[in-house]
This record gives sequence, structure tokens and C-alpha cells, in this order.
Amino acid sequence: MDRSIARRVVIALLAVCCALLVAAPAAAAAPKTKVTLHANAAQQQVKVGQKLKVRGTLDVAARSGGGAEPVVVQSLQAGAWVDLTTGRCRPDGGFTLDLSFAVSAQFTLRVYHPETTLYASAASNVFAVLVL
Repeated sequence: MDRSIARRVVIALLAVCCALLVAAPAAAAAPKTKVTLHANAAQQQVKVGQKLKVRGTLDVAARSGGGAEPVVVQSLQAGAWVDLTTGRCRPDGGFTLDLSFAVSAQFTLRVYHPETTLYASAASNVFAVLVL
């Protein structure tokens, strides 16, 4: 191969790589679509081992198109949110998650949507459940 052709090919490849490196941070910094998460327990009181249904909706501010999004029921334990169960929900859709408890206590719960490639993170209001 002629040296001038090889040099042009190498310069073209370097230009493409530089363009990709410049464009990557701009694409990563794109703002996420805001979501609002509403959730509550179907009952405020359950027995040990009884299923508790947590129902809610994931409302999207502007339709971005996407598949099912993760939603996580969390419990406040020693000042930190601990994941109890995970499910999926379509944007602008509803969800129902079932969980049960092995001990009697009062639990402080919320539902959390972690940040994804399309949507920002969100958390529902906190709600309490008494397990007898």
C-alpha cells in the first residue's frame, strides 16, 4: 500500500476516534426524564407470613419510550434503606408487588425507582406497616 494512502487511512481513523470521544460525554450528560412514584400498602396491618400487597404507579413527565422500569420496595433499618423485593413497571403504568415478613414489628417502607439510562431516580412517600 502506498504510504500516502496508509497515512490518510490512519488520519481518518484518528479523526473518527476523536469525534467519538468528544461526543461520548455529551451523550452521557443528556438530562434524564423526570418520574414520579406513588405507592402504598393495601393494608396497614398484616400477620407474620401473610402476603402484603404494595401497589403504585410510575408517572413519567415526558414520554421517552422505553421498556419496563425497575421498582424496589425498601425498608428503613438502622437509618439505611434496605431492598426487600424488586419488580418492574412500565412508564405511566401501575404495579403490584407482594412481600411477607417473618417477624412481628412495625416497618417503615417506601418504593424506589433507581436511575436508568432514560429516567431519573425517584422515591414514593414513606408508609408504615404493622406486622403482628
